[in-house]
Amino acid sequence: MKVHHNNDSFSVFKNAVITIGTFDGVHHGHQKLIEKINVLAKEIAGESVLITFEPHPRMVVFPDDRSLKILSTIEEKILLLENLKVDHLVVIPFNKQFSQLTAKEYVVDFLVGKFNPATIVIGYNHQFGHHRDGNVELLKKLSDQFNFSVEELNKQMIDDIEVSSTRIRIAIQEGDVKTANQLLGHTYSLTGVVVKGNQLGRKLGYPTANVKIEDNYKLIPADGVYAIRCIFEIEEKTVTKNAVCSIGFRPTVNGTYRTVEAFIFNFDGNIYNQKLTLEFVERIREEKKFETLDLMVEEIKKDEERARAILAK
Repeated sequence: MKVHHNNDSFSVFKNAVITIGTFDGVHHGHQKLIEKINVLAKEIAGESVLITFEPHPRMVVFPDDRSLKILSTIEEKILLLENLKVDHLVVIPFNKQFSQLTAKEYVVDFLVGKFNPATIVIGYNHQFGHHRDGNVELLKKLSDQFNFSVEELNKQMIDDIEVSSTRIRIAIQEGDVKTANQLLGHTYSLTGVVVKGNQLGRKLGYPTANVKIEDNYKLIPADGVYAIRCIFEIEEKTVTKNAVCSIGFRPTVNGTYRTVEAFIFNFDGNIYNQKLTLEFVERIREEKKFETLDLMVEEIKKDEERARAILAK
């Protein structure tokens, strides 16, 4: 997959079959779109082109709204899309000027003018342009004039739950990472740098890696304890270790800020300042306040046992 990070003309793409969107999370519904453009591109000896935006359009259109939390950073998105074998990923800088394009300008000046597509594939109920008044009907209306075809995919359902980035965000905010993973089609993850904490866990026999999440907009799951997998590098080799993760304010020790901590099984190395990716498999329990540290340690032992059983499946 070739990644393009600018806003130049891409009309040189051969018989481009394009799809457009934020693709936050690259979930099952997105994967169906990508599968479709790959198939259609092969049928016409063309190239599949996925167009996305950075930053997320809502951050530009509603700059004072801090409520948006994203499922995937641009780096995570690139990794996920590489696995899906898209020919080209185009990352368009989304700014105020771009957000002001009318729906027709968006199609004629942007999609046709820059990409000269053979086919445009969009997801169910896809809207675009200023005031979001562009839709599949407008695309079809303009398709004959500008010589492209249009395909719209139906909404995807997993176990009778509509797949959408919003639905996945709700699941993660509720701590239901198991459902989120099912809808995503991959494991939800956080990436951050290991920083020094108060080292209480080491004194209690459970040394933890305190992970500072790199992206302030990245959605962190609900407070609680999770069975996870940790991915990091040791001596220039990538390793994956099972672990248990605690997210929250550490009420037993009167914590004053939210932390993300991972107790990595069968590992006692120094990974300070290293990048750590946490893959969330299943939530074990909510965060609790214990009367004593001894009671907390007893519960941590149970958490470890539950996590090992979950991750062994």
